[in-house]
Amino acid sequence: MTLMPVTDSMFLALETREHPMHVGGLQLFTPPPGAGPEYLRTLRQDLLDTSSARDVFRLRPATPLSTRGYLSWVADADLDLHYHFRHSALPRPGRVRELLELTSRWHSTPLDRHRPLWEIHLVEGLADGRFALYSKIHHSLMDGVSALRQLQGVLTDDPDARDCPAPWGTRRSRPQPARDAAPFDPRRLVRLGRTAVTELAGMAPLAARVATEAFREQRLTLPMRAPKTMFNVPVGGARRFAAQSWQHDRLGTVASAAGVSRNDVLLAMCSAALRTYLLDRQALPNTPLVAMVPVSLRRRASPGESSGNRIGALLCDLGTHLADPAARLAVIRRSMAEGKRLFHDLTPTQALLLSALNVAPFAASPVPGFVTHTRPAFNIVISTVPGPRRRLYWNGAGLDGIYPASVLLDGLALNITTTTSGDTLDVGITGCRRSVPHLQRLLTYLEDGLTELERAVSAG
Repeated sequence: MTLMPVTDSMFLALETREHPMHVGGLQLFTPPPGAGPEYLRTLRQDLLDTSSARDVFRLRPATPLSTRGYLSWVADADLDLHYHFRHSALPRPGRVRELLELTSRWHSTPLDRHRPLWEIHLVEGLADGRFALYSKIHHSLMDGVSALRQLQGVLTDDPDARDCPAPWGTRRSRPQPARDAAPFDPRRLVRLGRTAVTELAGMAPLAARVATEAFREQRLTLPMRAPKTMFNVPVGGARRFAAQSWQHDRLGTVASAAGVSRNDVLLAMCSAALRTYLLDRQALPNTPLVAMVPVSLRRRASPGESSGNRIGALLCDLGTHLADPAARLAVIRRSMAEGKRLFHDLTPTQALLLSALNVAPFAASPVPGFVTHTRPAFNIVISTVPGPRRRLYWNGAGLDGIYPASVLLDGLALNITTTTSGDTLDVGITGCRRSVPHLQRLLTYLEDGLTELERAVSAG
C-alpha cells in the first residue's frame, strides 16, 4: 500500500457522476502496407499475450478509511488486461462523425474504482481504412502532459519497427520506481519546513506586486473578473467531443508576420471561434472572455516519470469584445506576455501558490448555488500539450493525429486542448452535452478565425 499524495486524493474527492475526472485522448492511425482484415485482432492479442504494465497502470484506490475519501493506492496483483484493453467497431458508414460520437459516450463514463483507473479502446471500421485508439486515465494518476509522454514513449520514428510496447507498457527494461513515499527522515522534514517558511515569506511582496500590476497598472488578469457566459453553468454528466487538425505552418506564418508566438495565434483562433459561437446565440458579453491557460511547471532537464501532476495556471484576456482580429491578437499577446513574465520571476512553489489563487474559486463550485450566483474565475480552459514534431509509428501504423479530451467542472462547460503530431496542430474540444449545443460548429469557427488572421497579417 502506498500513501496517496494530496493532489491525487483531491482529484478522486472531486469526482461525481456529473464530473468524471479522467483525461483522455483519441489517436488516429493508418495501418501499415499489406495489413489484412485480421491485423487489429492479431495486434491486440499479441499485446495481451506479451506485454507488461507500468506500475502506474496497476494502481487502484485502496478501500477508503472513512467518508473523507481515499488516502492510499494499492497495486492490483491480478491486472485484467482484457477488461482494460477493448476492441470495438464503428457502425456504418464509419465516418469520423461516428467515431466522435462513440468517443463522446466513452468520455462521459466514470472509471471503475475497483480496478486500476484506465481504459483503452481499439477501434476499427473507419471507411477510409484507418483505425483509432481512445484512451482515458484518471487525473489522479496522470495529467495531460504525462499521458502524452506515455504515448510518445511507446511510439517510434521507424516505420519498419514491430516491437513497440502496448500503450500501458514501456520501452525501458530496468524496473521503474513505484510511487512510494520517501523513507521518513527527520532532517528532510526540517529542511522542507525551512523551505516552506522561506517561500511563504516571499508571498507577501509577491501579493503586493500582483495587486499593483493588476489594479493600478491594469497589466494582469485576475480571477473573478470574467463575465458570466453560457459556458459558466453547472454541467451534466454527458459529454460531446469534436476534433480536427490544422497545418502547423499556417499558424507559424501568422505568428512570424505578427511578431507573436504560435500559442498566441492559437488563442486568437479560439477567441474568434468563441466570439462567433456566442454571437450566433446572441450571448456574447460586452466584456472580454478570460481563458485559463495551463502551463507546465516540470523542469526540462528532469528525467521524471510520465505520471503525476505538475501544472500551473495563467489567466489570459481573450479580447472577444473586439471585432478586429488583429486587435484581439494584440490583446492576447500582451496579456500572455505579462502573465509569463510574472511566472518567470517566481520560484516553483510560489508559481504553484499563484496558480492555486487563480483557480481557487472552483473549490467552491460544488456548493449549491455558488456557480449560479457568482462571477466565474475564468470562462474557459485552453491548453496546449507539447506533442511529437516528427512522424511517429506504432508497430508499423502511422500516427495521423492526437486529439486530447479533457475534464469539465461546474462553471466550466467547455474545454479546448491542443497538441502537435508531425506537422499538424491537433485540436480536441470537450463540452457539456446539455450546455454547449452544436459543439462541432466551433471547428468551423476555428478555421474561420485562422483565415481572418491570415488576411489581417497579409493586409498589414
